[in-house]
Amino acid sequence: MLQHNYQDLIALFEQVFFQQYNTRLIKGADEPLYAPADENCAYHQIIFAHGYYASAFHEIAHWCHAGVKRRLLEDFGYWYIPDGRNEQQQNKFEQVEVIPQAIEWAFNVAAQKKFHTSADNLNGYLGDTNAFKAKVHQQVLVFIEHGFPPRAQQFIAALTHFYQSESLLTAGQFSYR
Repeated sequence: MLQHNYQDLIALFEQVFFQQYNTRLIKGADEPLYAPADENCAYHQIIFAHGYYASAFHEIAHWCHAGVKRRLLEDFGYWYIPDGRNEQQQNKFEQVEVIPQAIEWAFNVAAQKKFHTSADNLNGYLGDTNAFKAKVHQQVLVFIEHGFPPRAQQFIAALTHFYQSESLLTAGQFSYR
């Protein structure tokens, strides 16, 4: 059985991205956060929650999707309403989560780890979680056909090498039912 240690992700991320992007993956506490470099820290920080492997993958996925301008803003300039969102807020949340969760799913496949979509709204409106999963799955298929964002592809390659998994992702590796 494969071991999935967050320390491996930190080291792998550092090897692949630090020199080119001045960005580090950092184990944090309660809430994840992306913090761009500033007067208090000379490098950008992707801070993931509690050493959770899934949190690290999710935050890296957001970073891989964010453009140059967004990577200069705290939390990439996204709005975030915590758990307890109403239907309209949840729908908006899910719209911006499809691409990052599709990237996150690819990271999990590359690391030979099970993936779960997350509506991240346990105390609010959940809606149709199967429809959300289907949208994430459809986005994965688009990425497989047309290519993942460049940084996501770099990290997928690093993960497949590290975990000695299939180097080419295929649609058959992604089942959501």
